[in-house]
Amino acid sequence: MTKAGIDLQLGFETALQNLGLGAGAAHALWMPLPMLLLIIAATLGVMVMTWLERKISAAAQQRIGPNMAGPQGVLIPIADGIKLLTKEDVLPILADPVLFTLGPILVFLPVFLCYLVVPFGQNLLISNIAIGVFFLIATSSVQPIGLLMSGYGSNNKYSLLGGLRAAAQSISYELPLALSVLAVVLMSNGLDTVGIVEQQSGLGILSWNVWRQPIGFVIFLISALAETERIPFDLPEAEEELVAGYQTEYSGMKFALFYLGSYANLLLASLIAAVLYLGGWSFVVPVETIAALAGIPLDNPFLQIGAAALGIVMTMVKAFIFIFLAILLRWTLPRVRIDQLLDLGWKFLLPVSFVNLLLTAALKLAFPTFFGG
Repeated sequence: MTKAGIDLQLGFETALQNLGLGAGAAHALWMPLPMLLLIIAATLGVMVMTWLERKISAAAQQRIGPNMAGPQGVLIPIADGIKLLTKEDVLPILADPVLFTLGPILVFLPVFLCYLVVPFGQNLLISNIAIGVFFLIATSSVQPIGLLMSGYGSNNKYSLLGGLRAAAQSISYELPLALSVLAVVLMSNGLDTVGIVEQQSGLGILSWNVWRQPIGFVIFLISALAETERIPFDLPEAEEELVAGYQTEYSGMKFALFYLGSYANLLLASLIAAVLYLGGWSFVVPVETIAALAGIPLDNPFLQIGAAALGIVMTMVKAFIFIFLAILLRWTLPRVRIDQLLDLGWKFLLPVSFVNLLLTAALKLAFPTFFGG
């Protein structure tokens, strides 16, 4: 946890102890608060994304988007949430009740846990662990198990095909995605997400990893689209072929978990792209340079507050640029075939990501100053 987070925790627990609670009880009351805050933040992010999906899709198709529920349709996500919460939760008579129930949970839970190590700002993350990137890769690898369980447990041929496609697609694109991320880790000399962002803050936009890892950045974007099952890689739930894939038999809150997991996964991939390649919370011009030109001392509290707020805004702006690109591609590119999808992952992206990793290692040895020696 960051220093600011530790100070907040100590202040909260001290205040409760002053009211007469014991140290253990105060700590127990603090523990669920960061998780609750994370759930609220992720849910709000998903709601904004569903509204953006509709509005950007309408603009891409030159039509009027949702505008009846609230100004510009901003209440549409709330209406969707209420509808999903009030739908009947149906269990097919021949479905496996255990696998059918656990599947959506295993799809959503790993995505939610990954948010623990994503820095939204300089001192705004739940847990700053030294192996943050490894935690992201390892935790996100659990999601295909939930998809396969959902497809198999539904006892539906369309669901089973969707689950098998989801597992094959995820395995195919996890490897190039992990190798592209490892190239960034190699340059940054660590797996700490905060350290990776700080390593890109020296010269502003010129020190972002996207300039030193252009091939890895493209591989990451393609693999992230495939991992989030966005068009043109939405083969596991292709409506024209599989009805809805592994989601076919689901309704109510279980379907809502798939819905939340899908958009939360896209937001997570966008945030990781911003952190690893686009400097995270760093501005295009270093704040220190702006302060020096304006004659403002770095210890000025207003400057520190403004820099922290600007950092959060920059992280979200960079993430939503990727989200905008993903939504725009939905109405631009056709869906690929399953053989084309697998060929792209195994026969092209995987070898290129290997070459990129070896090239990064060679350039780091040859130019240690520029490639993070």
